[in-house]
Amino acid sequence: MSTEYLQSTGYGESLVRSMLGLIGDDPTREGLMDTPNRVVRAWAEWFSGYGQDPAVLFKTFEDGATDEVVLLTNIPVHSHCEHHITPIVGHAHVAYLPGTRIVGISKLARLVDVFARRLQVQERLTAQVADTIEEHLEPRGVAVIITAHHFCMGTRGVKMPQVATTTSAMRGVFREEVAARAELFSLIQLSK
Repeated sequence: MSTEYLQSTGYGESLVRSMLGLIGDDPTREGLMDTPNRVVRAWAEWFSGYGQDPAVLFKTFEDGATDEVVLLTNIPVHSHCEHHITPIVGHAHVAYLPGTRIVGISKLARLVDVFARRLQVQERLTAQVADTIEEHLEPRGVAVIITAHHFCMGTRGVKMPQVATTTSAMRGVFREEVAARAELFSLIQLSK
């Protein structure tokens, strides 16, 4: 069932009204009258990644290929934990060392967003971004590092909002060569 279906049929609003009643509130009170519609619209935006094919982003170019690292830093990450449907908020660093093809740099930021706008665990999100770049660009190396705060950990359970989680996925030279990895980390430091 897609978010478009939930929006177009009113079924989503009905589900939200039921949930409001289940938590003990009155879905017909003035402050909640428009909440079901707002929730369905928010979910359509938050989970829009399901309706996007990451491969569409990869119009590649051979002209302009370089022998140096291409790095985007501090790409905003807004996702939702698949276990509690609570926000995951942070940033990503995405790098690749081109082979014969490059891609427009905005496409790398969009790729992060496509996968983030699905229910996720951070480890899988990190690997999906790296694997997709590797598949479509065939670079000599790919590195994806994500640091994020998980609201499921910060607002419930252990209630430790200050804890950040960092995950990385290294492919090719960034995994195999210490010098390439060191250069990557120094470039990330320079960007701060």
